[in-house]
Amino acid sequence: METEAARMIGAGIAATALIGAGVGIGLVFGNFLAGALRNPAAAASQTTNMYIGFALCEATGLFGFVVSMIILFG
Repeated sequence: METEAARMIGAGIAATALIGAGVGIGLVFGNFLAGALRNPAAAASQTTNMYIGFALCEATGLFGFVVSMIILFG
């Protein structure tokens, strides 16, 4: 039973990457919105950078989720 508890703890720790992904996505979109409101003319040129930042944050969260599922069910 000790190994099952260790697996649950490890999966929980791996799932904390989702917290960082949520914070990162909020920062990306919040900073983009603040920049777009300050200079609306430059917003169109920064949209690609926003999507790249979103994708990187989301990938980090998905990697953490996959590792958590591998620990639980692998």
